[in-house]
Amino acid sequence: LRKMREDMQIIFQDPYSSLNPRMSVISAIMEPLKLQKSMSKSRMYEEARNLMATVGLAEEYEKAYPHELDGGRRQRIGVARALALKPKFIVCDEPVSALDVSIQAQIINLMLDLQEEKQLAYLFVTHDLSVVKYISDDIMVMYLGQMVEKTSSSELFENPLHPYTKALLSAIPVPDIHQKQNRIIMQGEITSPINPKLGCRFLARCQYGSAVCEQPQKTEEFTPGHFVSCCRCSEINGIEPMYEFTKGGG
Repeated sequence: LRKMREDMQIIFQDPYSSLNPRMSVISAIMEPLKLQKSMSKSRMYEEARNLMATVGLAEEYEKAYPHELDGGRRQRIGVARALALKPKFIVCDEPVSALDVSIQAQIINLMLDLQEEKQLAYLFVTHDLSVVKYISDDIMVMYLGQMVEKTSSSELFENPLHPYTKALLSAIPVPDIHQKQNRIIMQGEITSPINPKLGCRFLARCQYGSAVCEQPQKTEEFTPGHFVSCCRCSEINGIEPMYEFTKGGG
């Protein structure tokens, strides 16, 4: 399990509460390196300084404390800590949602550069569709903990098939005032996430909802690599599935 933890790390959403306020920048970055029991303290210090340089933190911040830094620099510490054990997979839990828009772009571009340089895989959790489109290779759309659609980024934005995905994408602002925007306004109450019903969890808000949606939904592949969990997907989109992928419990 410990080896697995080294291969998988996380970057937290809130750069303000995810850091120990009593630890300096260099100490916070050195902390995960303590798992490398064979590494001397001087070697850990040198490695932490290298990580600071990697994420764009100047040496002058080495002895600074979190409250002395802005959100962008704090999140760079989070990125450095995640990289410390040389992971293969990093979960990014809304890593830029708490930052100003200008700083968001800096952190996202840093993460993309590091991904290419270090051959990292990211699981990027976010509600920001512009970030999704910019950073993702593949996208999984979730609703109340249930996967409703999964495909490549380009395919999802060009050809959404699930009613929830269609509603999400219709909310993206269109900069051209002469282009008509067909917003899909969802009605109804959100199903309880604590005790969800057996069928489709989007049923209560779906304009295509019917009695058949109250049954467990199966996931089907409609085009290569494009999976959808919706029993009325063929009817709504006029496309037949290639095959049934799996059966879900609702």
